Amino acid sequence: MPSELSTTRRNLTADAARDIAHVVHPYTNLAEHRQVGPLIIERGEGVFVQDEHGRRYLEGMAGLWSVSLGYSEKRLAEAAARQFERLPYAPIFNNRSHQPGIDLAEALVKIAPAGLNHVLFANSGSEANDQAGKIVWYHNNQIGRPAKKKLIARYHGYHGVTVLSGSLTGLTPVHADFDLPLPGVLHTDAPSRYHYGHDGETEDEFLDRIAGNLEALIQREGPETIAAFFAEPVNGGGGVIVPPPGYFARIQALLRKYDILFVVDEVITGFGRTGEIFGSFTYDLKPDILTAAKALSSSYLPISAVLLTDAIYESLVAGSARNGAFAHGVTYAAHPVAAAVALETLKIYEERDIVGHVRQVSRRFQERLRGFSGHPIVGEARGVGLLGAVELSREAGRRQPFEAKSGLGRFVADRALEHGIILRNLGDAIAFCPPLIITEDEIDLLFDGFARALDEGLDHARRGGWS
Repeated sequence: MPSELSTTRRNLTADAARDIAHVVHPYTNLAEHRQVGPLIIERGEGVFVQDEHGRRYLEGMAGLWSVSLGYSEKRLAEAAARQFERLPYAPIFNNRSHQPGIDLAEALVKIAPAGLNHVLFANSGSEANDQAGKIVWYHNNQIGRPAKKKLIARYHGYHGVTVLSGSLTGLTPVHADFDLPLPGVLHTDAPSRYHYGHDGETEDEFLDRIAGNLEALIQREGPETIAAFFAEPVNGGGGVIVPPPGYFARIQALLRKYDILFVVDEVITGFGRTGEIFGSFTYDLKPDILTAAKALSSSYLPISAVLLTDAIYESLVAGSARNGAFAHGVTYAAHPVAAAVALETLKIYEERDIVGHVRQVSRRFQERLRGFSGHPIVGEARGVGLLGAVELSREAGRRQPFEAKSGLGRFVADRALEHGIILRNLGDAIAFCPPLIITEDEIDLLFDGFARALDEGLDHARRGGWS
């Protein structure tokens, strides 16, 4: 199977190359892609997908951190079909609405952290975080704080790729040659002692230092200019960085001290991923604004949401009276079919106790994940719930990254693919984010395939001169 798969993907005919040339593939080396071609997925069932040649893979990334209920969930297809027949589209502009959008907003408010009583819909996590930033600015204008506009996010944070959300994202490739970040978007430390801890520094000392760095940034810029702090409960696309105990308590104390809004990005962590319905409950976060997408509809249709407190909503009301309208929204906001599918998704989470299932099987997931800690090329294995990463290193248990040109992370992910496991390398970190419906036997299948790939990575590194 490995050699056959490799041959299929890499020997493109001229006709095949032309056929794929019109699609621009995000997060892909496009120059190489013209020679290699994509892995073309044709169908899915449960936690598995199948390519055009009939080969089956365990989807260890749930698509893009998102297919929470797995593939081919009939209830979601049926919900979409019913809504298509009843009302395939209606906008929520100009004082109009529809029942699926109303019902979904009410369902989200019911399960959200306390105080988040209002919902603004869009189509993607990027849009949701973009909206959140605009709302922060709008809110401060209404309450007489026009200078309080700067936004702070974190290195290794991922908030999207629109102009504003891409600016908030703390990853160099998202900024490079796109002229980002925008002025007024600042970045502070990621809560990763593995990556940024000093020799001999305890965890508490590390947390005190990075919290001190944030406070110094606020003071240097001027508290009167800092509007909001954006953070994921667990950094996802930036390497699955799990915050140490006590991190968010320190951060939230600073936000309260300097009257800075807290925007919690739950695009990856929402709807059960961490073992709670929201990551905010896992880490005792008190958001002023919460963004959600991905698992909101199990990614069966595009939809996202921004949840707001009463105070922020009232400023939107005041601004609407002042300006003649709340002039923000997108054509497909609360699209009735997407909303119907999202609403059915939330019903399934509750009826099947998906959060309880995650809590149960995540014990096996985390046990297998952390079992790689002693491997010769593993620096750290980390995770929470059904989310995790294995960081590759030249020295077991320490941060000694391989040279970027070695491409070891990609090599391991490619080998996993040839063993029937879809994973994603984020530099030297190999990420795991399977559908929430995964069983313990499937978890073993996932990590057994990865174990083979990791051992092949070790052999590859040795052949390259590492010892």
